[in-house]
Amino acid sequence: MSEAPSYSHNPTLLAPYLELDQGGKIMAEYIWVDGVGGMRCKTATVDHPVSNVSELKEWNFDGSSTGQAPGHDSDVYLRPVAIFKDPFRKGDNILVLCETFNSDGTPNRTNFRHHAAKSMEAAKEHEPWFGLEQEYSLLDADGWPLHWPKGGYPGPQGPYYCGVGTGKVFARDLIEAHYRACLYAGVTIGGINAEVMASQWEFQVGPCEGVSMGDELTMARFLLHRVAEEWGIKVTFHPKIFKDGDWNGAGCHTNYSTKAMRQPGGMKAIEEAIKKLGEKHLEHIAVYGEGNEERLSGKHETGHIGDFTSGVADRGASIRIPRHVAAQGYGYLEDRRPASNIDPYQVTGIIVDTTLL
Repeated sequence: MSEAPSYSHNPTLLAPYLELDQGGKIMAEYIWVDGVGGMRCKTATVDHPVSNVSELKEWNFDGSSTGQAPGHDSDVYLRPVAIFKDPFRKGDNILVLCETFNSDGTPNRTNFRHHAAKSMEAAKEHEPWFGLEQEYSLLDADGWPLHWPKGGYPGPQGPYYCGVGTGKVFARDLIEAHYRACLYAGVTIGGINAEVMASQWEFQVGPCEGVSMGDELTMARFLLHRVAEEWGIKVTFHPKIFKDGDWNGAGCHTNYSTKAMRQPGGMKAIEEAIKKLGEKHLEHIAVYGEGNEERLSGKHETGHIGDFTSGVADRGASIRIPRHVAAQGYGYLEDRRPASNIDPYQVTGIIVDTTLL
């Protein structure tokens, strides 16, 4: 039996169709988080350009096919919450981030944005800002790390972090494409860098206030998967793809500040927040990512999952106070416990709940 021909992305085939006039209508890509934290999307035609989510319809999908509903009551509803420009279709076409709701009107079990939005509203006088450092790994189509010897390993860690040159950095073109796509879409992307493990990268999003932090990171993740799709490359947010050997895991370090922390004398507010975070360490760990116990080993720039520590410029602590923040006496803190596969709404929500509410 002959093998089926493999599909190969060919942008030149699509290009002439992207130039066709849309007759005044636009394409709206509805995007949501599925039952296992993955990304889903589908497209709707809208009769005119859109500038506000209030102009968009509530839609639905088959939740039994996404792990979000049983087959006998499968309709799950999409309610638009944020709009971004579409870097793939361009023009007036848009990306629409949505919350998911059950048929009875309650938030779907994976709709963590709903609670986070309430927390952020309750704490808005404190102006909570966040910045998330999203680490991830690139895999070949067969699931093995990109450009690693099949069944084997590259040279030891050392040259890959912020690396330059052949054999030190991989898929820079994909990373550059994702960066540009985020900028075009309107995501507050702060930067990118190659990480400690070969074929591991990081992008930063923020500062963003309140629930918009979760919105922007979720959209940045969607764009990463969508861009990588065109390269035939897989993206994984697993916090520890190799348990054995001298290989770093992947995290989503969470930088956090309030209005009081950002003002002169704000170190007192930072220290108070750290104390509260320590008192609820286990509650935070419970929502800081699946498989995080494999990453928070006390090695590879992590603290141990069972301990809560803090320190100035200490990348082995649970909470790091940047040295310049300690020197000037105000600024922000960095929670280094969250894993790369966190739900950003859960993490930002619980930080606000713990420190402000």
